[in-house]
Amino acid sequence: MKAIKIDVLTLFPDMFSAVMSESMMWKARDQGLLDFQVHDIRDYAGNRQRKVDDAPYGGGGGMILKADVLTRAIEAVKAEDGAPVILLSPQGRLLRHEVASELSQQPRLILVCGHYEGVDERAIELAINDEISIGDYVLTGGELAALVLIDAVVRLIPGVLGAEGAQQRDSHADGALEGPHYTRPSAFRGLGVPAVLTSGHHAEVDRWRRRQALKRTWERRPDLLLNAPLDDDDRAYLAQLEDAAGD
Repeated sequence: MKAIKIDVLTLFPDMFSAVMSESMMWKARDQGLLDFQVHDIRDYAGNRQRKVDDAPYGGGGGMILKADVLTRAIEAVKAEDGAPVILLSPQGRLLRHEVASELSQQPRLILVCGHYEGVDERAIELAINDEISIGDYVLTGGELAALVLIDAVVRLIPGVLGAEGAQQRDSHADGALEGPHYTRPSAFRGLGVPAVLTSGHHAEVDRWRRRQALKRTWERRPDLLLNAPLDDDDRAYLAQLEDAAGD
């Protein structure tokens, strides 16, 4: 049974309590698929005031997380197992499905949540292996970003979602967005369900879903189609969409 261990270093450990005790994260932990630990960076401050930040050299606004404190915390948690240490940062590589899939293959991840104005660069040089961003915007700290990364990674662990193969049907898993979904009731406020979904013809259902996924991707995120794995039928359908749009 594949499992993953995730350690988080943060100044605000209570931010993780609710999310990691609900839904799929609770299920993963309960089934032994996820070993999750939170570590308070302040425990490694080395001073009575538990001070972890200081003013930046050269002036400027904000405070900087100290290199000695953060490096000491990372080294204490990492021990000698060689686990990758990831700083959640708006300067990091973008968290995409491929990155989440890559990280889900690791037996252990150590996530570092920055705060204040930033992190002393020497801590990054000495103790950080990777930097990951969840988008082109800035948050007040790395905690929310860490939760997003954890969810994206853990749901890829076999057994977490329950439904076999569910991860492969997600948006972005095959380079395209998911198409529309329907369930009971069959009619709602004058809107019905596409007849193919109740036809019982599984091949036709699969073909309809694939085409709906391609159509939605073509309409909303055409950039994804540049690198998506497409067969001849996919390309022919996309060409039909292009022709129809040009009429």
